[in-house]
Amino acid sequence: MNFDVLIIGGGICGAAIARELSKTKAKICIVDKENDISCGSSKANSGIIHAGYDPIPGTLMAKMNIRGTELYPSLSKKLHFEYKNVGSLVLAFDEKGLSVLQELLERGSKNGVPGLRILYKSDLPAIEPNIGSKVIAALYAPSAGIVSPYQATWAFAESAVINGVEFLRNTKVHKITVDEKTSSDSWGRGEFSGGGDKDDYKFTVLAGGQEIKAKYIVNCAGTFADQISQMAGARNYTIKQRRGEYMLFDNSLKGIAEHVLFQTPTELGKGTLVTPTVDGNILVGPSANDQEEEFKDYTGTTALAQNSVYQKGLLSVKELPHSAMINSFSGIRAIAYNEDNSPVNDFIIEEDKNIKHFINVGGICSPGLSAAPAIAEYVLELLEKAGLDCTKRPDFIEERTGIPNFSLSDTTQKQELIKQNKLFGQVICRCETITEAEIVAAIHSPLGARDTDGVKRRTRAGMGRCQGGFCLPRVAEILSRELNLPMTEITKSGGSSFLLTSQK
Repeated sequence: MNFDVLIIGGGICGAAIARELSKTKAKICIVDKENDISCGSSKANSGIIHAGYDPIPGTLMAKMNIRGTELYPSLSKKLHFEYKNVGSLVLAFDEKGLSVLQELLERGSKNGVPGLRILYKSDLPAIEPNIGSKVIAALYAPSAGIVSPYQATWAFAESAVINGVEFLRNTKVHKITVDEKTSSDSWGRGEFSGGGDKDDYKFTVLAGGQEIKAKYIVNCAGTFADQISQMAGARNYTIKQRRGEYMLFDNSLKGIAEHVLFQTPTELGKGTLVTPTVDGNILVGPSANDQEEEFKDYTGTTALAQNSVYQKGLLSVKELPHSAMINSFSGIRAIAYNEDNSPVNDFIIEEDKNIKHFINVGGICSPGLSAAPAIAEYVLELLEKAGLDCTKRPDFIEERTGIPNFSLSDTTQKQELIKQNKLFGQVICRCETITEAEIVAAIHSPLGARDTDGVKRRTRAGMGRCQGGFCLPRVAEILSRELNLPMTEITKSGGSSFLLTSQK
């Protein structure tokens, strides 16, 4: 278990960095404490590729946001995940809000956001027919887009695995030992990198009951990045969790919002939004609630926050029928604070000053999803400066082939798919028209699903109106059959989340 680079954390940043590093000849490993990729912040967020008008000019947030947003259209085609360039509107409801739009316009212009302009009330119904009646103006950002965050994470990570990166599930990091026999100055000059001898491995990591040695570590542990940094003796900062609640509406409301509809931002974030998803749903949220340490990783929902989200959503659009709501959930964001408890107000992406070869990628809150491809490029630059041999490999596989989408295929395409594989003729999820062939492909892909949530994120089986009420038992049966496991060992999301206690 010896690697040139060990990436800790399988969210969108860890996955994008793994893919970028897989373009080199370096030996890479990515570990995650969960049973699958994208089980933390990356699975439950708004799925927005932000235009880039919100970050403070000159910050890493601003630079990475703009570059990442530029990269997503081409990456979505290469890696076979859905991306839609729908544009966004920041809505103002009074004169104070209008002044905020002016500030965002100026900030966005400094950041280099293309096509920004303010639209007034008379202009809005033509492009957004269901806009709320109290809206007086909006900042239009045509470069904004939407993705499925967990599909994108899977695509990046699977591309990395296809190109030789090793991915270890259920591998929680418990201890990091730093080899101190060489000076930090020597490590910083890269004198001990690239040789391949056992003495080159600076870090010994105890994770998942095994010992992993690495020359470099990239810390992408999300809400636990502060703990990993401190474990290595690197920068001392604190991650506080901010929980955001969402409401998800089914595709009967498709078209109620054509763009991403933001409201003017607050101190806690970009405000409540109403947005279409790439799959045709309508998403409303998030709330913003800072959580104390004892509630770390808590993702419950509350009636109070749900009602607040709903009422704010009704300011942006004329109606949101409660009958169309199919789910509510929470996501958590990593907010970084310095030792003196002051907010960092930027991404932490740096080689540590004292522990050379240790790269922190911490405090990646919004626009982290948007910035991820650019963060990956930047981390590669940091590693190269730190001494990693980044020689490009000639056999890098640029494109990833995804799973055919049966529900979006026309009649002729469906007939051809069934002809090629009869399992395309077996519909397992009726709400989303997901077939057995797609589920089997998701299980046996290079980074395959190992639980029902993994199948759900890869195929959408269980994401429709009934939320898995019909298809969950069949998905579990297919997992049992394909993984050669008894039904009592099939889980919802790894660990002890077993679906059955007995097969009697």
